[in-house]
Amino acid sequence: MGENGSIPSRRQVLEAIRATSSFCLTTHERPDGDAVGSLSAMQHVLAALGKDAVAFMPADEFPLPYEYRFIKLDGLATEPPADLCSRTLVFLDCGNIDRTAADVLKRDGTAPIINIDHHHDNTRFGTINHVVETASCTAELVWDLMRGLGVEATQPIAEALYVGVVTDTGRFMYENTGPRAHEMAADLIAGGVDVAAVYRRLYEGVPQGKLELLARGLTNVQRFDGGLITLTHLTLDDYASTGADESYSEGLVDHLRAVEGTAVAGLVRDQKSDGAATRKVSLRATDDRVDVSAIARAGGGGGHRRAAGFSTDLGFAELVEFLRAQVASQL
Repeated sequence: MGENGSIPSRRQVLEAIRATSSFCLTTHERPDGDAVGSLSAMQHVLAALGKDAVAFMPADEFPLPYEYRFIKLDGLATEPPADLCSRTLVFLDCGNIDRTAADVLKRDGTAPIINIDHHHDNTRFGTINHVVETASCTAELVWDLMRGLGVEATQPIAEALYVGVVTDTGRFMYENTGPRAHEMAADLIAGGVDVAAVYRRLYEGVPQGKLELLARGLTNVQRFDGGLITLTHLTLDDYASTGADESYSEGLVDHLRAVEGTAVAGLVRDQKSDGAATRKVSLRATDDRVDVSAIARAGGGGGHRRAAGFSTDLGFAELVEFLRAQVASQL
């Protein structure tokens, strides 16, 4: 379907929003630009309609990556609202309900769930599933719904949506960049988005700790299977020595994807959770030879065919063997 307006679930979402007065909005753990932008924009759209809309992210998701801290998140709660059971839940950019860290939101049938997403492996966990795999980003779907609801894009809405489309399309260079992404960008720019200012917020003004962490990550690069897999590993000591927080690793894996001969690039980040060592893995594919979302699902995560991730308690050596076996099974 070329236009989102021809999709039945779009009509269902619009009807549900018009008929409902209170909402709780959330997104996936470790939110990226599309997640934060979609969450912010949808909260502002609902507020413009006079709706009671709370945007919720658990406290342990903060601080957000510095690139996204300028996005306005009004009405943000770090604890679920007391009247959660009476609110319609809206999940944005969340392919699987298990990708939200808030267990209280993972409930069975006690309130309607609107699931707005573009991940091809979305598990359709909502009461209404507005999942459009051909959309460049979830922000594109929010932009389309906003227009269907007759809401004008204020500066905060437009900036949030623009961040979503710019980051999820890799500055309009990834394969998911379709005509609608450019139409959306043109509409937002015509509405007053300062493209240069957003670019500076996202890609310049880099903290020194992020630069030092990048240097560590590039120093730690290892290649496997003739260069098909390019990995780097950030340890807890890397973060401590550079004074960087975990969000500073954002974008590092994309440097690895650019290395000649790479089919899959991976960033492994050590963490401590309840005293136990854990790792988070970000994967990127350079082309269609390998579907990294399938690898991530095998590890308990998810994502896109060319960008996905998961968490694991495997040691680094075991993790490398897991990744090698997964890639080999697809080639």
